[in-house]
Amino acid sequence: MPTLIVLAAGMGSRYGGLKQLDPMGPAGETVLDYSVFDAIRAGFDRVIFVIREDFAEAFRAGIGARFADRIRVDYAFQYLDDLPEPYMPPAGRTKPWGTSHAILAARHLVDSPFAVINADDFYGRDAYARAAEFLGTITARHCGLVAYPLSNTLSDHGQVNRGICEVASGVLKSVEEVLRISQEADGSITGEWLDGIRRDITPESPVSMNFWVFPAEFMVALQAEFVKFLSAGIGVTGEFYIPSAVDSLIRQDKTICHVIKTDASWFGVTYPEDKQPVMQSIRALIAAGEYPDPLVG
Repeated sequence: MPTLIVLAAGMGSRYGGLKQLDPMGPAGETVLDYSVFDAIRAGFDRVIFVIREDFAEAFRAGIGARFADRIRVDYAFQYLDDLPEPYMPPAGRTKPWGTSHAILAARHLVDSPFAVINADDFYGRDAYARAAEFLGTITARHCGLVAYPLSNTLSDHGQVNRGICEVASGVLKSVEEVLRISQEADGSITGEWLDGIRRDITPESPVSMNFWVFPAEFMVALQAEFVKFLSAGIGVTGEFYIPSAVDSLIRQDKTICHVIKTDASWFGVTYPEDKQPVMQSIRALIAAGEYPDPLVG
């Protein structure tokens, strides 16, 4: 049975608090409650929360305890100094190394195919069902990505980062993390690519919202990519992004990444002003019969 890894180590600096614990549903449910609920009914039998040790007690009490009687729950801690030898954090580095590094925090716990999600994104029931179906057939050289149109993933209240995908015949050809994406006054969408240049992006561009599915063997390949990242000279602020790691493996012909189509609704909370629209969207899904109210009871 598949495992779900939830990346929950961020405190949500733009949001202003630990948004993973912020109530969004009518009975006080968090976005994570809906994510784990969807994963359970899709057939996932284990969840690993990747968190920071300094808020472990609050997270266990506020999130993990709610699922203990419904799914196996484990925890992995993301540490700044969890690096392969002989590497050490550079002077001035104050936070861990990003989303790929967060996955590696769970490497000692993973022994089966797994999916990866962000803790603060709502992916929708169909996305989990399709991810679980794909995981049931996955092999060592294959992985998958649940992708959404860029226009469906923007915030009205500030800039966002997204992995922009190039897809051919259902297979991911490349993915690049684009920073500070926003909709301009004329309706166009622009973002800053990793070369530092700001360019237009089409609204229909498929994007990674960090819903990935991997074989257990992916941890070995990811660790090797992390060594390359560190050896290249990461500086004080470098980030080891999942899209960048997968893109590198694709270019080396070490993985084939399938794009998983879904008609699920996606929404997320990046800024405080995003909370009310997310709450309204959840209520609409409840009214449409997608979720019970309360979620568990």
